[in-house]
Amino acid sequence: MSISTKIQWCDSTCNPTMGCEGCELWTRTVKKCYAGTLHVRFGGVSSGYAESFEEVALFPGRMEAAARWADLTGSNRSEKPWLDGYPRLIFVSDMSDSLSSTVDFEYLESEVIHNVTSDLGSRHHWLWLTKRPDRMAKFSHWLADNDRQWPSNLWAGTSITSQKTTSRIKNLLRGGNESTIRFLSVEPQYEPIDLSPWLAELDWIIQGGESGNRANEFDISWAQSLIEECRTHRVPYFLKQSGAVVKSNGKGLAFDDGHAGDWSEWPKQIQVRQLPRLTSSHTNEKGVLVSKKQPANGSEERRQAALKAWRTRRAKAAAVEQG
Repeated sequence: MSISTKIQWCDSTCNPTMGCEGCELWTRTVKKCYAGTLHVRFGGVSSGYAESFEEVALFPGRMEAAARWADLTGSNRSEKPWLDGYPRLIFVSDMSDSLSSTVDFEYLESEVIHNVTSDLGSRHHWLWLTKRPDRMAKFSHWLADNDRQWPSNLWAGTSITSQKTTSRIKNLLRGGNESTIRFLSVEPQYEPIDLSPWLAELDWIIQGGESGNRANEFDISWAQSLIEECRTHRVPYFLKQSGAVVKSNGKGLAFDDGHAGDWSEWPKQIQVRQLPRLTSSHTNEKGVLVSKKQPANGSEERRQAALKAWRTRRAKAAAVEQG
């Protein structure tokens, strides 16, 4: 867990579990998951990691500690101006899949739900990402059966890497309730993907290419296509990075940033980083903004002004470096 992170679409990360049962990025023959790679280095060595990535370990208390972090509602983020005005956005499970089958629902209720809805935790928004949205849906139904609601400040997301993995979306849509922000992380994208059948039911799309020495290529046209689809369906779109191997019209593109995560280097038409809107007309029982559709404590005009100022600073810095 970390109070700050380089991940562009959130402020912080928190892992109530470490390790994962595997997915298309981590199999007997494929080892591309960055969380898995870090576990190979530090698992069994650092107390903050699972002994082995394949054996999911519980880390109770982390969510409670993260809930105590300062409220960022209405604040400016100088390096991430697209987050300006939002509550603290905490990515849940960037180093694990806490919906792995060995993690029981009682633990998820006590560690995740209890802390997300606590007095301190309800100040933040928690972005829970999984490759097992079927278990997320079952957990959501289990909560309802036990007279617990899915918290409105707990976003539900699943990862998509190929057209085949879009099958996860139907299960994502089964979880949560009418106030739940549901999102996709289309990263790393390995091929052209058509999301049009589901976009009308989704609230946010993140897209990104693969990083690392053995990265698959990412075609700029994939971003252009998804940006247009999201515009058509009025779904906020966020390009995180285009990855280590980027192509445009069959030609390779080079970037100073090895992940191509510095959007000032991208073609103008794909410089898009939007977030779901939060509605100011809905609060929870503690008076905290938790639902969707309008920005929290900050207008879109203010956010765009911050983005413009950030671009100007980056351009001046680049000019100084070039002499």
